[in-house]
Amino acid sequence: MEDWAEIRRLHRGEGMAIRAIARRLGISKNTVKKALGCHQPPRYERVARGSIVDAVEPQIRVLLAEFPAMPSTVIMERVGWTRGRSVIFDRIAQLRPLFQPVDPASRTEYQPGELAQCDLWFPAVQVPLGFGQAGRPPVLVMVSGYSRIIAARMLPSRQSPDLLAGHWALISEWGRAPKALVWDNEAAVGQWRGGKPQLTETMNAFRRTLGLKVIQCRPADPEAKGLVERANGYLETSFLPGRSFTGPHDFNTQLAQWLVRANQRIHRRLHCRPADRWQADHQAMLELPPVPPVTGWRHTTRLPRDHYVRLDSNDYSVHPGVIGRRIEVVADLEHITVTCQGQPVARHERCWADHQTITDPAHAAAAAQLRKTHRAPASCPAELQVEQRALTDYDRMFGLIGDDREGAA
Repeated sequence: MEDWAEIRRLHRGEGMAIRAIARRLGISKNTVKKALGCHQPPRYERVARGSIVDAVEPQIRVLLAEFPAMPSTVIMERVGWTRGRSVIFDRIAQLRPLFQPVDPASRTEYQPGELAQCDLWFPAVQVPLGFGQAGRPPVLVMVSGYSRIIAARMLPSRQSPDLLAGHWALISEWGRAPKALVWDNEAAVGQWRGGKPQLTETMNAFRRTLGLKVIQCRPADPEAKGLVERANGYLETSFLPGRSFTGPHDFNTQLAQWLVRANQRIHRRLHCRPADRWQADHQAMLELPPVPPVTGWRHTTRLPRDHYVRLDSNDYSVHPGVIGRRIEVVADLEHITVTCQGQPVARHERCWADHQTITDPAHAAAAAQLRKTHRAPASCPAELQVEQRALTDYDRMFGLIGDDREGAA
């Protein structure tokens, strides 16, 4: 190869004659002419030899023509192959595509504002929840189909009130709502019954308020929401490593800061930043309704004597002054509020731990004062006189002695 390159350099670069090149390099003129006539560097090529599979290749072709999906082990048995498996398996792998119909994969394209894929991601890290407990709360992940913008937030639970509250929190951050949400068979969203998707009542009310559509994937079909599945893997490999968290609020703070940078990266599929396509995506989405949808926990009850209300396995204290009266309990992702006839009677931060009792010191002091007042004994007048009846009256009543008035008569 070095001689070939030198011959071409001397002839083309320095203009030397063929005879002079042959004399300088000590080779024949025919060798110089052959090198100048070859436009590619010379290389050694071994003479092709036949393979032991060539003898049975016609039989393999006949079998594949009739049964293109026949397993290689069956073909090996049908042709009577008794030698190594690797060589015949390689030949079958080369021949099989010639007899199978082409099945090209379709590329899915999304229009601006068309949809957002949703899923719950459970990070592989123990997050402190307070009261000595730690766990892996779910993280709601939403990915816009057109721009690939990622939004995510950790939720206290995967129950319907918290899931819808998380949806509304992320959609409120976007300022607009996608025309459709893609979900799998999450219990709080819906399920397939009789071969048809069926949404829960709360999700139906939520989507009707926003005017959007909810698309439920068929069971065991993760490819239907591949965007959010890849986003979950991206969070697992790029967000979690090397991080520690003091609690759910710290987790959400760090996640929000990281997502700002993540949405500025060059997307491998789009070859641009998701933020560059966000404006067109955002403008095509639906405007938010003037009245927000009903989300979170809401119920009414009569406050019992122990002046506590239960929400998601935890008990929260209420001012004892409204014992026996009808109260309304409203909770979102951050706080729980209790009102009585529109007046707040309790407000607590949401507890992420399980089976805890949250007591406001003011409520405990008010209850102690009311118990002290209720147990005070009533005072009796000192001049009150109680009549004492004579025992002879009882003897006379039961006929043990005669009546003096009858004897006098």
